[in-house]
Amino acid sequence: MSSEPSPSRPSRFEEDVQFKQVAGPATYSRRTDGQVTYVSVADGSGLVIGYVWANDQDDAAGWVVPPGLSDDAVNAGARWLRALRAGKARGLAPTALLAELAAGSNDNDTSHVVRGSSQQAPTLAALKERAAES
Repeated sequence: MSSEPSPSRPSRFEEDVQFKQVAGPATYSRRTDGQVTYVSVADGSGLVIGYVWANDQDDAAGWVVPPGLSDDAVNAGARWLRALRAGKARGLAPTALLAELAAGSNDNDTSHVVRGSSQQAPTLAALKERAAES
């Protein structure tokens, strides 16, 4: 008897593994070419750590982070991403969720919506440019 593997069948280590996502949580689209409404989010010291944006026309919403933030500031953004997922799961229109967030529904010790910061940008690209400049 030979201890060599059978040549007709490759070992499990030689087979290509195909990964397919078949399901996952519902999410808002992260793309839009239209106007976006957004709010600024700041950490406890007042530093803006990101912008939550929304556009109902494309059922789109997301989180934009300025470059050069500390790890703690970037990690604080996870709470806002979870709020986006939860809003979609509840069936809220993107701007309805944004209104809830602007009212302080997701504020905590590490980050909060800057009061009176609700604004509009002509495009998502314009908001990203603003974030890059801040």
